Amino acid sequence: MALTRLDHFSIRTADVEKTRDFFVMVLGLTDGERPPFNFPGAWLYCAGKPVVHIIGIDPNDKSGLVDYLGDGDEEAPTGSGAVDHLAFMAEDLNATRALLEQAGVATREREVPLLGLRQIFMEDPNGVTIELNFPLG
Repeated sequence: MALTRLDHFSIRTADVEKTRDFFVMVLGLTDGERPPFNFPGAWLYCAGKPVVHIIGIDPNDKSGLVDYLGDGDEEAPTGSGAVDHLAFMAEDLNATRALLEQAGVATREREVPLLGLRQIFMEDPNGVTIELNFPLG
């Protein structure tokens, strides 16, 4: 397995608009396209790359978010607790699966709609979620 670059970080929030406005109006990121996930959110771009993924917490229906990313803080998290996960681009999906299995690391896999990415999610020893992205095809 080889990590090739930091891909993005995700923030879980009850206020998508306020979070998006901060990163767009204050830091100059651009609001851009996002796959059709079954939960609210936004992807913010820097130099043409989606580097901040805002994950919206819908208080009326958390099922889409829980199904995709798992349980998180159901209230509006703050501080470092609002950082949902860190993601890396990686290579060699099968070798990575074998390495993680050999190491006894529990994982869950997903495929991103429309983007041709296979994802492996896991937790580090501190409970921080790590996502590895592998291009398909």
